[in-house]
Amino acid sequence: MTPPCVRVETGADGVALVTLDRPQRHNAIDLETADRLASVWRGFRSDDDVRAIVLTGAGGRAFCTGIDRAAQVPQPSSPYSLDDPLLAIGPKANDLWKPVVAAVEGMACGGAFYLLGECEFLVASEEATFFDPHTSYGMVSAYESVFMAQRMPYGEAARLALMGTAERLGARRAYETGLVSELTPPGGAVAAARRAAAVLAAQPTGAVQGTVRALWASREAVRAQALAHAPQLIALGSLPPERQAGLFTSRSRDFRVR
Repeated sequence: MTPPCVRVETGADGVALVTLDRPQRHNAIDLETADRLASVWRGFRSDDDVRAIVLTGAGGRAFCTGIDRAAQVPQPSSPYSLDDPLLAIGPKANDLWKPVVAAVEGMACGGAFYLLGECEFLVASEEATFFDPHTSYGMVSAYESVFMAQRMPYGEAARLALMGTAERLGARRAYETGLVSELTPPGGAVAAARRAAAVLAAQPTGAVQGTVRALWASREAVRAQALAHAPQLIALGSLPPERQAGLFTSRSRDFRVR
């Protein structure tokens, strides 16, 4: 029997733990995982026993490294259209307004930002790192950059997006810039995130969900306008897939942590 790509555990305190469970692939998201995530978020909408959620990745080496490069996603020929399976993997994309706290251990990069961009706040291990490899592989970072630009000062988001694989944002610097709200010792992110989520789950549900919706509304219009440009920016600025694959194969393993 194939093990689940996403594990869900619920507790008596009203907190659900959602774990991306593909550690052998650094919790990269294939099409099955994308569908499973969307299903999990939609299921929580009608589950009154779940009042807050913690999202993490299995294995400790990576929270998530974005879309699995083995995933086959045919694209339309028009530069104004884009089939992106990651657009539907987040809680807000599935109309879930229960608070979600991310617990980040290890790497979080590229398409992981679709998930982090739709969490209320992030808790991270001191060994966590964040980076966006798109430019190094000849790809436009569009959706990822929009998500991060709404969570970080512009200069920090720009550096994260433009430096590609040459540099990783360390957890300490991520905390200093506001991307991360709490640092923990290695291996402690999930426990800290669960403690915070338990507090959220104990508050009156309507008030919490209404506040989450209000917070999201403050960013929604700008985000929607920015994301509308993404398909044509990606189509016009990205190298053909075969050239991207060549850059990926010949990539350097060297990087600095900032």
